This record gives sequence, C-alpha cells and structure tokens, in this order.
Amino acid sequence: MLFADEPGGLLAGVGARSDIRIFHYRGHQVEHGPVPNLMRAPKTVSGPLIVQIERAHAYVMELLAEGLVLAASGFKTAHRYPERVIKEAITNAVVHRDYRLNRDVQIRVFDNRIEVESPGLFPGNIKPGTIAQAGSFARNPLIARNLREFPVPPNVDAGEGVRMMFAEMRANNLYPPMYRETTATAQPSVTVTLLNEERPPMWEQVSDWIDRNGPIGNSDLCAIAGVDTLKASKMLKRWVEQGVLFADPERGKRNMVYFKPALADGGSDLPDLFSNDVDNNGGNK
Repeated sequence: MLFADEPGGLLAGVGARSDIRIFHYRGHQVEHGPVPNLMRAPKTVSGPLIVQIERAHAYVMELLAEGLVLAASGFKTAHRYPERVIKEAITNAVVHRDYRLNRDVQIRVFDNRIEVESPGLFPGNIKPGTIAQAGSFARNPLIARNLREFPVPPNVDAGEGVRMMFAEMRANNLYPPMYRETTATAQPSVTVTLLNEERPPMWEQVSDWIDRNGPIGNSDLCAIAGVDTLKASKMLKRWVEQGVLFADPERGKRNMVYFKPALADGGSDLPDLFSNDVDNNGGNK
C-alpha cells in the first residue's frame, strides 16, 4: 500500500478502489439535474499512499488559492482554512479508512466548506462527540507506523493530529471540525466538514452551554445572549443552516430544542446536514 503504484490491486476483489477523488462544486450544494454544478472535471489521485496524500493536498490547496467570486457582489473572497488542518484531514482519511470497502476517499470543495469522506466508520470507541478529546485510533497500525518513518512523513502517529485540527480552527476564529458517521448508505463512512466561516464569539458561549447543559432552546439563548425571541430564532436558524446545530425532530415548533451534531446518539445516523446526496462515485444520485 505504501509503495505500490496501484494499491487497489493488492486488495481483495478485482478492481478494488483505494484512490482519492476530488470534486470542486460551485455554490453550497450538489445540484441535481442533467448538468452537475462542478467547477471542473473530477480529479482522481492514485499511487502509493504517501503520494496520494501529497498530491491530493497540493491539488486542494491549488483550488483554494484561486479563491471564489461571490455572485451577488462580484468580489472575490478567500478560503481561510489552515493548511495543516486540510492536510491532517486528508492524511487521516487515507491512513484510517476501512480498506475492506471498495470505495475511494472523497474530497468535496464547496464555496463555504470542505468535506473529506473516508470509507468505514470510526474504529475503536471513538465517536463524533468524543474525537476532540480522544484523538485518533489507528485502524491500520502497520500503515500508520510505517508512514511516519518516511523522510518527510505526513503523520507523526502520536494521536495529536485531531486535537491540532480543533486548536488550529479555533486559533483562526473558525468553527471547529464537524465529524459525522453515515450508516444509511450502501457503504458506511466518516465525513469531516471544515467550514469557511468565522465563528462569532456568541457561538463559543452557546457551544459551552450545550456541552454543560444539553440541548438549547430559544429561551435559553435569550438569557445567554441578552436578545429577544425573534433575534434568538434567527441566530438558531442560521446555526442550523450552517450545520453546527440541528433541531430535535421529535419536538414541536413551540418547544423546539437544538443539539450539536455529535450529541445525537453518539453522532451516528444524523441527517445529512448539507444534503450532498452524492453516490459512491461522487456523482449526483
């Protein structure tokens, strides 16, 4: 896997897939229809695992360097993700993926976020709600151990990578990485989402309140933020649209409460917060 030109050929099954596929979309969603909203043709990165990581990282940074044009204003804005965080997300997806699944790692670049999807669920006892504290768990210890011995290794293999991602996003005043497990598809996967949006100071207070007290309601936010009900509703709606909160589907509108994604049932089987609806080949369903 570390040296083969076609690592998939070493895996069980004819034509097993172990590449990285990169999709660059225009806008915030995958648009359904005969013409996909891809900015360019999808990129396939293959080869030894260390080569995949380096080439995928370089290609994503090339895409981000171009910036994006806001349709309404005509002005160009920049992607603000720390480069170390992007490389760590790609490295983790390659090193810790489930190679028994015949599926590629997928990287999706949107105007407002990057998603890195890795085949397989979290190994060990790690869950979306605990990964910030627990760090990583090597599903493939031989790959992790040998990859760190390369002259310029992409990983340190000390369990510090995920914690670094959270710290770097915080230092850059961005929302923390958001992890979710998907089990409702043909092949399960873990996706980490990096938002290209500034994290307001109020979010820090709300996030801490939820961590200590559980789901938050409109009246709770009114008390925390010192705002009226209408303002609180708008703030909650915005956070739901961004995917950092979601509404309890079992509650009525008048008694609605909101969770952080990782708090629901250990973070698994959550609704698709961004409605990507992409199939295993990265195309539209």
